[in-house]
Amino acid sequence: MRHVVLGVAGGIACYKSCTLARRLTEAGATVDVVLTAAAAEFVRPVTFEALTGRPVLTSLWERGRALAHIALAKDPDLVIVAPATANILARAAMGMADDLLTALLLARGDRLVLAAPAMNDAMYAHPATTANIQVLTQRGWHFVGPDIGALAEGPSERPGRMSEPEAIFAAAERLLGGGHHTKSKWSGKRVIVTAGPTREHLDPVRVITNPSSGRMGYALAEAARERGADVVLVTGPTELAPPAGLATTRVETTEDMQRALQGLVPNADALIMSAAPADYRPKRQAEKKRPRADGPLTVELEATPDILGTLKRPTRIVVVGFALETGNGLAQARAKMQNKALDYVILNDALEPGAGFEVTTNRVTILGRNGTQVDLPLLPKRDVAERILDVVEEAL
Repeated sequence: MRHVVLGVAGGIACYKSCTLARRLTEAGATVDVVLTAAAAEFVRPVTFEALTGRPVLTSLWERGRALAHIALAKDPDLVIVAPATANILARAAMGMADDLLTALLLARGDRLVLAAPAMNDAMYAHPATTANIQVLTQRGWHFVGPDIGALAEGPSERPGRMSEPEAIFAAAERLLGGGHHTKSKWSGKRVIVTAGPTREHLDPVRVITNPSSGRMGYALAEAARERGADVVLVTGPTELAPPAGLATTRVETTEDMQRALQGLVPNADALIMSAAPADYRPKRQAEKKRPRADGPLTVELEATPDILGTLKRPTRIVVVGFALETGNGLAQARAKMQNKALDYVILNDALEPGAGFEVTTNRVTILGRNGTQVDLPLLPKRDVAERILDVVEEAL
């Protein structure tokens, strides 16, 4: 760790920024904290001064610091904005410079900036916020989170919660090349990640599907992007907002996903198949809704395309499959790896509490074609994503 500016915008997640400031300082970084006026209403400057051992800056108008925004833009190795509120993202995207933090961000140019969004989930999902993050991503900003979890106003099943300080610290460490993996190993790598379920229609209003939330795939896509990869997310129907700045292809059926992947795979370096495509579809799809009053309904099913089994892919691509099982998992996963020529299989148990569908955590076993086996404890899905990418990185 070297010289870091920590910009703190006004949001309830400011309390996490105190832990981040301490973590950065303990790692040996020189940390200059810049508080917006709103942030100073949540956490007083003296708190950050005690944690970093350095004076805290709050205004463009401090005597003797007329050019502080220029020095703080040019000198540091990294600027972190945490929390990055909807307001600060909008002002930065527009190029505003009406306080110390926005002024130094504008003067920062194309130098490293890492932002940790934190806001109400509806604010994060709003098209304006999505557009602002896309603009900043195009300018070279990096993002970590937001996560899914409790917000100030209560529980939420959508992204908005600021990532934990340790996750932000790890992202900063990767950008500065100080971690056990570096951005350069992923920079320029083309990675495809699939996520969510697919739907097979019985008729115009009824479908066969599964409860996949897509969270695991979205976490993998976001984590790969933060490591510098060029990521395409191919997603079935979910309620999640795609991570800002990612190229996203939306699909409905298993055949749609197969077709989308076949067009993308020839130019990819890695395919992470974390989606849960429907395995069966009706042999015949009704053109109109069948009334319940017509009595019992018998449906004949047929198998959907086996995506990994039929996908034409270059020999150099690294392929990761997922195996969601309900018994005899290791044997099933190893057979899948062998039959579908996969480099890795991520095994998890659909019946285990806290793992599988519709939860924010997962417990997985990572199996490698070379016989390796990594058993992970129950972790948040974002942490699981990071561990999976650590292993896949070796194959890249």
